Amino acid sequence: MESSLLISLGTIAVLLVLSAFFSGAETALTAASRPLIHQLERKGNRRAGLVNMLRKDKERLIGSILLGNNLVNILASVLATSILIGMFGEAGVIYATISMTLLVVIFAEVLPKTYAIQNANRMSLAVAPLVRGVVILLSPVALLLQMFVRFLLRLFGIDISADRGMTITAEELHGAIALHTGEGPGIRPMLHSILELADVEVGEIMVHRQNVVMLDANEKPEAIVEQAVKSPYTRLPLWRDKPENIIGVLHAKAVLQAVHNQAPDGAAPNLLKLAAKPWFIPESTSLLHQLQAFRQRREHFALVVDEYGALMGIVTLEDILEEIVGDIADEHDVTAPGVQLQRDGSAIVEGTFTIRDLNRRFDWRLPDEDAATIAGLLLHEAREIPTVGQVFVFHDFRFEVLHRTRNQITSIRVTPPRELPGPVQLGNG
Repeated sequence: MESSLLISLGTIAVLLVLSAFFSGAETALTAASRPLIHQLERKGNRRAGLVNMLRKDKERLIGSILLGNNLVNILASVLATSILIGMFGEAGVIYATISMTLLVVIFAEVLPKTYAIQNANRMSLAVAPLVRGVVILLSPVALLLQMFVRFLLRLFGIDISADRGMTITAEELHGAIALHTGEGPGIRPMLHSILELADVEVGEIMVHRQNVVMLDANEKPEAIVEQAVKSPYTRLPLWRDKPENIIGVLHAKAVLQAVHNQAPDGAAPNLLKLAAKPWFIPESTSLLHQLQAFRQRREHFALVVDEYGALMGIVTLEDILEEIVGDIADEHDVTAPGVQLQRDGSAIVEGTFTIRDLNRRFDWRLPDEDAATIAGLLLHEAREIPTVGQVFVFHDFRFEVLHRTRNQITSIRVTPPRELPGPVQLGNG
């Protein structure tokens, strides 16, 4: 009697260990990092490849594990009930229920799953070979159960796909990047910007034509050369008759070479022959497409036009790279801070400063769908041209107009929500 009791208790202990294995394996395999496991497989880790293979058919994997887990739990409960009924009679059912519930919850569910969550990647690699054997053994029964479950779901009008939800979406990547804490604070904005290249249009980051330095082709060649040499920019659009009529793009290096190779008679170089053919692109072009176009054409400069063909501005390869890595300044760049932080937590922002740069710099959430610059956002929300000193509150931010030149807002004080003062004068809109 005692030997059979010991055997039964030992069997229950083994079944609880198996239940803990199934619970921990399920949690580890589903919680393991997909990017990390994929990278390990690419490096030749066979167990990582096994994990990916198991997770390709997640329904089959989960079905086999749950089937095995329920089998061992039920068998352990039956043995415990049999033992306790023999010892305490009908009251043994109550004792078995209480004892097995505690044992299963603590040692076969909470404990292994807690460990698996904390060590999902390492544990998934460790248990993958054993789980594969379980899946091979139990998958025929699990497949029948899956077919029956799908049949029941279809009766209620629910259709499921085995591979649904297995792909990593852009939102998941954004969330993973937001949780990223290593390798410096500048990594997260860069990764976010890379993911957004396909969603941002050239018109949102271009240099507006009002701020573009251009050369008049009707002027004397000596004057054009002097302007090109003095300019801090390498590529300068050439226009004739009116600024919108761009006839070429002059490269400062080409001008210097022409001056160096100047004819003995001192004749001025033919700047029109030196100028490259202008490349026009629509303002709706995405940054990703334009970046690829720059690489294919081996060019760094493009002129941006609207749907009517009117010149809107310029965009360069450096402008797109700055969207990823932030401002790239050299010794010839014209310094334009754009933002000045104040002691009260507000920021004085130039009207032409882009909303994307503000959001990236201060981790704000100002919308940039309807306007590219902070002045454009204020005009869009206010539905009027504000006067100096007028205050608005939009999207929980406080905007105060500090300076205005004609109809252009040139300086705005922006106060984020956490620094909002007391009552403010709300603008119209």
